[in-house]
Amino acid sequence: MILKSYEINDLNLKNNFFLVYGKNEGLKKEIIKKIFDNNKEVLQYEEKEIVENSSNFIESILTNSLFEDDKKIIIKRVTDKIFKIIEELSTRNVDRLSLILDTDILEKRSKLRSFFEKNKKYVCIAIYPDTPQTLQKLAIKFFKDKNISISQSNINLIINKSNGDREKLLKDVQKIEFYTKNGKKITNENLIKLINLTEDYNVSELIDNCLAKNEKKTLTILNENNFSNEDCILITRIFLNKSKKILKLCQEFEKNNNIDLTISSAKPAIFWKDKEITKQQIYMWKPETIKNLIYKINEIELIIKKNLNNSVNLITDFLLEQSSKDTNN
Repeated sequence: MILKSYEINDLNLKNNFFLVYGKNEGLKKEIIKKIFDNNKEVLQYEEKEIVENSSNFIESILTNSLFEDDKKIIIKRVTDKIFKIIEELSTRNVDRLSLILDTDILEKRSKLRSFFEKNKKYVCIAIYPDTPQTLQKLAIKFFKDKNISISQSNINLIINKSNGDREKLLKDVQKIEFYTKNGKKITNENLIKLINLTEDYNVSELIDNCLAKNEKKTLTILNENNFSNEDCILITRIFLNKSKKILKLCQEFEKNNNIDLTISSAKPAIFWKDKEITKQQIYMWKPETIKNLIYKINEIELIIKKNLNNSVNLITDFLLEQSSKDTNN
């Protein structure tokens, strides 16, 4: 069954299988802690460990050799590879086992997700990024409780850096707490250094903004990252994959001239938080121009491989050129 993250306090503890998925690691950890609300030992595994030794894992549970008393297990980074094992366990008497499957985003077509959503005995909880309003409340409360003086603009800076994840927010406010213990004051300049602002933007966000022709944001991300020569190949591969997806969407949009229909009928489905920027990308490109871009990405990848020592400059110039609304592709 599907349970909202805020409904966790109403959880019926008779449920003993949980699927918790999404990108907000901070909120996810809070929910897992609430599910496993006592001090009993929690065993943690990676999916690969379980899948490669599935028979031993299932047998150890069924023969009760894993534990003498009720035990709790977390399996991290799960995919549909573990589905058959979970399906097998669901047919057996494993009432003394509490199991949490912890993973990233799962598509609607995922067998694992569908199984947990439709089974009334088990719980499926989708974890979404925190809103800026939620993060602001958490930050303000923290600074108030710690009696730390900080400007609203600097709070906004911390919130933007956290990218919707309260765990990142907590790490940064704790750094600030430690920094101010000796009477030091927080300024914009030392805050940027303190919270390592340059580390947080990722390649996917960079490419999304480039494809949306948001030149200012693309430049900001480039300036706030220290990409290595090896990262440049990764950037081109992600750029190529995303461009191919946009090509399909542009072709569909050209047929139906309905942006909402294009987005809603996309396969694989577009995650809700990506819908708005995907619309921007579709509006910015035509099938012919995105095909031309794909050709150029292949070209720049070859050039980068031949000039690896200059790859950062090459990819930076390329991204800024493509993010410009004046670019004629």
